Amino acid sequence: MGNRWVPVMLISLLLILHGQLWFGRGSIPDVARLSKQLEEQKQLNAQASQANERLEAEIHDLKEGLEIVEEKARSELGMVKTNEIYVQIAR
Repeated sequence: MGNRWVPVMLISLLLILHGQLWFGRGSIPDVARLSKQLEEQKQLNAQASQANERLEAEIHDLKEGLEIVEEKARSELGMVKTNEIYVQIAR
């Protein structure tokens, strides 16, 4: 009778562990979902990093030179220099 409980306990333990593998925290589907989220976050981080680098370059240009200030004034505010004619083409 004692020999009979050992295989039952081992099979029960195996079923519990197998259930955890497929349905519990840290299961195979859970790890796959988290891996996908990690990749998406890495892509978002890379995009944010590129945007930060562009902004840093623009800030550097604004601090160092007046060329970018003039370019911004022309493109965003429509400013022109003295004795300069501004022509706008409508499409």
